[in-house]
Amino acid sequence: MFSEKKSNPNQVLARNIIGKGTTFVGDIKSQGDFRIDGKVEGTIKTSGRVVIGQEGAVDGTIECTNADVEGKFSGNLNVDQLLSLKSTANISGEVVLGKLSVEPGATFNASCNMKGSIKALKNEQKAEKTA
Repeated sequence: MFSEKKSNPNQVLARNIIGKGTTFVGDIKSQGDFRIDGKVEGTIKTSGRVVIGQEGAVDGTIECTNADVEGKFSGNLNVDQLLSLKSTANISGEVVLGKLSVEPGATFNASCNMKGSIKALKNEQKAEKTA
């Protein structure tokens, strides 16, 4: 009558939180998502999503699949898919990403390279040569 929910052993449900008033110095590597409401100085590498809360701050490097930023980030940010900047976000440094979403009011003082745009440009150049 009721189907049994099967758990996927590859599915990652871990959610890591660095709370307000907490300062973390060092490198973090995980497969789970991160929410940062405190301060991080160092490197965060994850195959999940990184959320920097409105009072959160990161100074260092982030490598992730998706990121939502409401607070401050300074350093190297590498987002495989979507980087979403809320109106209170303040970004500086170097950013490499797949897609970018920016709300009005966000501060974005960074060099930005979009993944996939090189591939699309090469495809356009090939189409022009064959035409």
